[in-house]
Amino acid sequence: MVTNATVTAQAIATPRPRVGLLTILLAYLTAGFTAFGIAIIPKLKALAVDRGWLTVDEVDEGFALVQLYPGPMMVDFSAYVGYKLRGVPGAILATLGFVLPSFVLMLILSFVYFNTGNVPWVKPMFAGLESIVVGIIAHLALDFGERVLKGRLHALIALAAFGALLFKANPVLIVGISLALGALLLTPNAAPLPAAHMAAPAERAPLRRWLSIGLVTVAVIAAAVYAAALLSDVGRMGLSFFKIGTVAFGNGITIMPLVQADVVDTYHWLTPAQFADGIALGQITPGPVLITAAFVGFKLGGIPGAALATFAMFAPSFAMTLIFTEVFTRLRSLRLIRGALAGVLASFVGLLTVMALQLGGIAISGPATLTLAAAALVAVRFFKLDIVWVFAGGLLVWGGLLALGLV
Repeated sequence: MVTNATVTAQAIATPRPRVGLLTILLAYLTAGFTAFGIAIIPKLKALAVDRGWLTVDEVDEGFALVQLYPGPMMVDFSAYVGYKLRGVPGAILATLGFVLPSFVLMLILSFVYFNTGNVPWVKPMFAGLESIVVGIIAHLALDFGERVLKGRLHALIALAAFGALLFKANPVLIVGISLALGALLLTPNAAPLPAAHMAAPAERAPLRRWLSIGLVTVAVIAAAVYAAALLSDVGRMGLSFFKIGTVAFGNGITIMPLVQADVVDTYHWLTPAQFADGIALGQITPGPVLITAAFVGFKLGGIPGAALATFAMFAPSFAMTLIFTEVFTRLRSLRLIRGALAGVLASFVGLLTVMALQLGGIAISGPATLTLAAAALVAVRFFKLDIVWVFAGGLLVWGGLLALGLV
């Protein structure tokens, strides 16, 4: 009788095909240019399976893995695939390929945005864009809540996070407390470790891999020290994004409340309207939504500032991906870890709701903007339209209303 564990063990024993580093880079550059919105997840999962690089079980394991520690999940998932294929060099090239297209596009858009702010038609157009963002974030908060709030305790953590952020509590402290509450209270409801993981042998990683991981970790720490040594807004921004990249769980949009807390509320590097515009530009570019970090960095320090912001946002969890990929099969207390994760994700529902309300208070200035935000919410939530098409259609309608002098 052949069991799932037997099949898994046989798959693990089968030699993995050696994939060229250039092949990895080109594949992820293509994904980085063509993956938008929610299409990113199936696109990246299919990339590794369709090419025969990883098995379905390995892809599912990787997707589960990147949810167990902080950082943007899909960037970390790209690093996971690259690492499984070719170690640290493969992880670096996969991540670089996935992030680079959106980084370059964001540089271009940031330059246009910050250099055309006084053009008469720009601000009215971005008023429409900001309204669409409010509708999209409202949908994401509702959708995220439906998926992660699985009981009264989850809902109470979300409500507590909502109230705490509303009264200006430190968002990192909110996340930390939610993590502890989840570990203590939600562990019994956490999903058990999949059988495929239990069947996998805990192979010892070669010393050279650990040395490579150590070098990456040292490089990340050195970059954080460099940011601190700058003693400027650019340096403080870099440290802020290093902090967020180290503690924030979830996908790009769920991490945005932590970004907003520092960028808008604490340091005032961007106005609320500029921050909403940065989110919108991150949504309409391919690749990771958190490329909005480059928008903030460009505002403060041009191209070098954008590069530092992007590195700071993604580098901490990149290093964690390398470490967790090696030690994952030796973790046996994952129920505790998953309980902590459930607590953190529940808190993000409250944080997202606060962000939607705050941005709505800025962007919604009358019946026209309210209608546009509501239309975006309905289009995404009930008609399941892709976010890119919602932005394109909404801006087309808004531009027509502006041209006719109706708004």
